[in-house]
Amino acid sequence: MFSLSRRLTAEALGTALLLAIVVGSGIMAERLSGDLTALALLANTIATGAGLIALILTLGPISGAHFNPIVSLSEVLQGKLNWRDGLSYSVAQVVGGIAGVWLAHAMFELPLWQLSQHARTGSGQWLAEAVASFGLIAVIISTTRHRASATPFAVAAFITAAYWFTASTSFANPAVTLARALTDSFAGIRLADVPGFMMAQVMGALAALALMNWLFRAKSAQE
Repeated sequence: MFSLSRRLTAEALGTALLLAIVVGSGIMAERLSGDLTALALLANTIATGAGLIALILTLGPISGAHFNPIVSLSEVLQGKLNWRDGLSYSVAQVVGGIAGVWLAHAMFELPLWQLSQHARTGSGQWLAEAVASFGLIAVIISTTRHRASATPFAVAAFITAAYWFTASTSFANPAVTLARALTDSFAGIRLADVPGFMMAQVMGALAALALMNWLFRAKSAQE
């Protein structure tokens, strides 16, 4: 296992690049698509899915490529990561996410400091975030147990799909959610709407963890 400092660096770097991809591709897509919101979302989706595969394959061998506090929480609750390291991972992810947003702003010559005005709230949005987070954690738990090499592709495929089938466009990540409150661009979310998204994400992740652990215990018992 790599040292904690190396793992935290990998988590911060990966989350930073993920946010640079999400925010940067959103800015580029909005500039090039005009008023065609669906086309902008499609471009944003493709960039995010492709970026996820590359980042997980690149940094996964070092830190596990969580880039997401609910993934780290899931690992802690499964006994794969201790609480100290799990909390440290989450801090690194948040710091990296904010840095990634600022990097995207710098690349497009926008003010580094922004607060989003993009409203994302309501029961439908919260349910969507719970569903997206549930699916993400379920995919990770199953693939890492039975076909670990497929995990980067399965995660990216699910997030790509969830961009379109969820009302929230699938943030499914508290660090990403908080960081996206700091960009008043296509990918943004109002700071006031962040707590609702985060609570839904944690609830969805815990539900997935409970169900998937029960499903796999049932299989083991039969064997």
